[in-house]
Amino acid sequence: MPIVKINMQKGFSPEYKKTVLDCVHSGIMETLGTEDWDRFQRILEYEPEDFEKPEEKTDHFMIIEITLFPGRTKEQKKLLIEIVTSKLVEALSIVPTDVFILISEPPLENWGMAGKQK
Repeated sequence: MPIVKINMQKGFSPEYKKTVLDCVHSGIMETLGTEDWDRFQRILEYEPEDFEKPEEKTDHFMIIEITLFPGRTKEQKKLLIEIVTSKLVEALSIVPTDVFILISEPPLENWGMAGKQK
């Protein structure tokens, strides 16, 4: 059950944002074996003055935070980062340096679903 938060600058079309969501989810399914229904994703958009980034980054720069149950290997996480980035580059013609991915794995005791601790 990956939880995804995509931080990006405001101003992109609904189609662009849907493509971002689809690329991330497709990469997660491909590398971690999750199912298509397992989509817990959101985009947070910021005014340019509220989204500080290095000067060499373009307006397409995004920070993708993926929270996972613990247990994935270093190789799986490496592949996830590579595949998601390549899907975004291919689908949206953005540069790879505009994709920043952070993977977090809080312990299962920190997950709660339907009022129950995992």
